[in-house]
Amino acid sequence: NNNMQPLNATPGLICECPKGAFYLMAALPVDDAEKFPQWLLEEFDDHGDTVMFAAGGPFYATPGKGLNEIRIAYVLKQEDLERAMDLLALGIQKYNETHK
Repeated sequence: NNNMQPLNATPGLICECPKGAFYLMAALPVDDAEKFPQWLLEEFDDHGDTVMFAAGGPFYATPGKGLNEIRIAYVLKQEDLERAMDLLALGIQKYNETHK
């Protein structure tokens, strides 16, 4: 799926192409997928833009599952989603540079 290319091009980011849902779960190369979305909102921007995701852990019934995942809803128009994926890639890079 061509819409998945920006995600799959992000080093360390793993996700499967969804089959009929309006969201997907993506495993991120970050230390904590609960802290990362909060950091994106509070400390990260690119030309005044940031992006918001839900931490993946609460979407699973199995304790400990999804701790490095986020849930991405894709209900926006394609150009907004493409910008969001660019912001996610930039955010992961900056987060990992500052949280080692």
